[in-house]
Amino acid sequence: MQAILDATVSQGEPIQELLVTHGKIPTLVEELIAVEMWKQKVFPVLCRLEDFKPQNTFPIYMVVHHEASIINLLETVFFHKEVCESAEDTVLDLVDYCHRKLTLLVARSGRGSLPEEEGSQDSTPMQELQKQAELMEFEIALKALSVLRYITDCVDSLSLSTLSRMLSTHNLPCLLVELLEHSPWSRREGGKLQQFEGGRWQTMAPSEQQKLSKLDGQVWIALYNLLLSREARAHYCLTSFAKGQLLKHWEKHGKACVLATQGDRVK
Repeated sequence: MQAILDATVSQGEPIQELLVTHGKIPTLVEELIAVEMWKQKVFPVLCRLEDFKPQNTFPIYMVVHHEASIINLLETVFFHKEVCESAEDTVLDLVDYCHRKLTLLVARSGRGSLPEEEGSQDSTPMQELQKQAELMEFEIALKALSVLRYITDCVDSLSLSTLSRMLSTHNLPCLLVELLEHSPWSRREGGKLQQFEGGRWQTMAPSEQQKLSKLDGQVWIALYNLLLSREARAHYCLTSFAKGQLLKHWEKHGKACVLATQGDRVK
């Protein structure tokens, strides 16, 4: 919370400086992945146990929420390039983590299975907790998108193995254009356009609908960094498939993006 407040008022960020000085960024990344593994391997087993009916699910909720807390903190501090550099070898693990989250987000939005906020009154405490975890997963994926974009800002100083993982193993440019295609942070409800901002769905006024959203801007900046920076161009193998994907999405989204951002600057 203090890190977010510091970033909001722009009066120095002591939390970010302390994390870098004491070498705690790798610890946060390791903790993030540990909680992710717990949610994948342990949490589903707890939910399936018929004889596991805790009176209070708050301790389990705190573990589930821990991942969201860490990725939120990383999103806040990774804006600074020195934080990315202080991550050292764990930046590779963080890239893998972001790729997993975004791939799952694309898959779910493609199937139209993004979680809804409404819950059932007949749900058990564990079922309700599982529903909250699914909703939280959506927000975590959007935070992971921002973290990935901040990593691409440092593309010129990243290690060769990290660049290879981003461009060859994961082919992030193609994944990012798929995100633009599905745009899971936008939806239409009752004929009105809604966008997910500030942790909730907000209805956009007609005058705001042609403007580029913050999350769309993050994707376009990441694509710019991965496709137009000197280091990335030297290591990205632009195959005919990749070229076709990028050009196809440019025809659909790129021109609209240019028109929407005339006179505005994405920060």
